[in-house]
Amino acid sequence: MMEFRHAAKEDLASIVRLLADDTLGASRERYEEPLPQAYAQAFSAIQNQQGNFILLAVEDAEVVGCLQLTLIPGLARLGMTRAQIEGVRISNAHRGKGIGEALFRHAIAYAREQGCGLVQLTTDKSRGDAHRFYQRLGFADSHVGMKLMLVDD
Repeated sequence: MMEFRHAAKEDLASIVRLLADDTLGASRERYEEPLPQAYAQAFSAIQNQQGNFILLAVEDAEVVGCLQLTLIPGLARLGMTRAQIEGVRISNAHRGKGIGEALFRHAIAYAREQGCGLVQLTTDKSRGDAHRFYQRLGFADSHVGMKLMLVDD
């Protein structure tokens, strides 16, 4: 039975495990005991910011997927609120089962309920499978994303 819910502090290790269990994440994340304090600090900041949370896909009490959803009020487009999706991961053992699609549909429905006019995301250029997945869900690569790293990656 699949359940979707907001993450709690107790889920943090499971989330970091998912983030690290990935080709790109393996070099960016540190899943270890104890977890680096930076994760707890970031999770606390997310929880304290209205309209910002980690959405989990949970199956049989196991966290099998996650994404971060942030609602961003704006002035552009007549004051449109956007939903930003980041940090998407589905457990390697659970890919291809429709969990990612169900998680996205849940996030999109939530964004719509909150009055968002669009949902946006960024994805690494090397993730061809992810690009096809997002396009299949209706996302269009309509803009060019750019980043300026302020810390070593």
